[in-house]
Amino acid sequence: MGRSHIIPHMKIVTRSGSEMPRYLVGFDLRRRPHLEADVLVVGGGVAGLSAALAAAEAGQEVLLLVKGSLRESNTAYAQGGVAAVLKEGDRDATDTVERHVTDTCQAGAGLCDEAVVRDILTEASGAIEFILSRGCRFDQEGGHAALTREGGHSARRILHAHGDSTGREVIRSLGEAASRHPLITVIEEAFAIDLITVEGRVVGVLYFRRDELIVALAGSTVLATGGCGWVWRETTNPSCATGDGLAMAYRAGAEVMDLEFMQFHPTTLYIAGAARQLISEAMRGEGAVLKNNAGERFMPNYHPDADLAPRDVVSRSILAELQRSGAAHVWLDATHLGADFVRNRFPSIASACASFGIDITREWIPVHPSAHYQCGGVRSGSDGRSTLPGLWVAGEVACTGLHGANRLASNSVLEGLVMGLRTGRAASAEGGPLGRVRMVGPKSEAASPSLDIADLTHSLRALMWRRVGIERTADDLATARRSIVFWLTHQAKGEQRGIAGWTLQNLLTVGMLVAQAAEVRTASVGTHCRLDSVGAVDAVHHALVRQGD
Repeated sequence: MGRSHIIPHMKIVTRSGSEMPRYLVGFDLRRRPHLEADVLVVGGGVAGLSAALAAAEAGQEVLLLVKGSLRESNTAYAQGGVAAVLKEGDRDATDTVERHVTDTCQAGAGLCDEAVVRDILTEASGAIEFILSRGCRFDQEGGHAALTREGGHSARRILHAHGDSTGREVIRSLGEAASRHPLITVIEEAFAIDLITVEGRVVGVLYFRRDELIVALAGSTVLATGGCGWVWRETTNPSCATGDGLAMAYRAGAEVMDLEFMQFHPTTLYIAGAARQLISEAMRGEGAVLKNNAGERFMPNYHPDADLAPRDVVSRSILAELQRSGAAHVWLDATHLGADFVRNRFPSIASACASFGIDITREWIPVHPSAHYQCGGVRSGSDGRSTLPGLWVAGEVACTGLHGANRLASNSVLEGLVMGLRTGRAASAEGGPLGRVRMVGPKSEAASPSLDIADLTHSLRALMWRRVGIERTADDLATARRSIVFWLTHQAKGEQRGIAGWTLQNLLTVGMLVAQAAEVRTASVGTHCRLDSVGAVDAVHHALVRQGD
């Protein structure tokens, strides 16, 4: 399979719901400060850092824009680990790449692109060697990598670091390597507003930093901006996960697909009034079990794999228990695993729960499902190339076909690493200085000065949780779409000024696209549960839209 492979057999959905403005702000490149590079990378998670390193090691000058700091990204919050079949001697003796492929395709409910799955998973061992050589320290046991198992996996193949702080170790090692590299310039606190296109080709990004609009130009641009979990009220994601890259790519004309497949993680710490915090699936992999309000294990009633069933199954099972009992949450019990083991294996979770007075070695953990990971995204080839010339995508913002209708646990960091490296190398082949670029971005009318951005953001997130959540109906989805289109075309219409306003525009855009995609797919499959499911699942149907269709 060639590196430019893009998922075949697309069914294009032509109803975009609401026409977006091409740019969120007006600008004149002749009057904006400029930065130039061979390759521009937007995003500081595992995919962005891997892409930047790969491009720099190919000899290209790289500019890396990070929304916050290098320490903060969705990757940094990844607790569970990295799924990979390692070289012989370091892996479960019974495990193979083909078993990993089978597990991934089963979790994806028949909508994975098997060729892409095999292609990415085959490169897992080499990608792990890359990150190890950059200083990443995974947990060891007997001189080899300590491996665990998570839901949907048929073998122990999950690498982890510092017990349950894998993401932070990945970001630490890659971030330090990028910061040291002489060909990489890192700019933190840079909020990317829009992709800049000239005659249909992406030539860079307009971004905001320290009260100034700045232009970054490059021969190749890589979007690695992460996911959109903050669109939902209940979420495991940090507040930076607002779908900025997805919305930017859509406004620029890139094709986006499969956005109905938002994965809801079954277990987040549920404390009324407090932000939700992820409780890693690795706890269930090590033997923790879910219990209802009566103290009964319930997962054996829903799936043969019980607590290690795929995430979509566990989330819906928890929801069924809550609806049956009227309780606000269920419980995760790890008390039988032993106090020393639990503290050493899950120090971050133990600390988070202790801050609320919960000793997880002696008490059950209150948990509830939350929005977690976007399986869809910007349509991507197997080298990260998007449908827009000059634009590559990697990580959660991209849709390669690896995840299908539901992501297998711990495949996300692996995909970000493998695809980040591929994308950086592919982008570097077409990178280089652009020369002089002149253009003026059209201005739109000013937004209403009375717009309450915080209130509308809260309203959107609540609407998405109620109407476009774990279970959906045609009426709920139509209500959500109509409401969001109204907000976009009336209340939030016009040119925003400031990060909060631009973020709101991105959240509304992504919410509209997700609701629309969920309306189009009438049959339940994977993470997409329609209570009014109609028809058979179309294995080659992908809800795909682009701006202006």
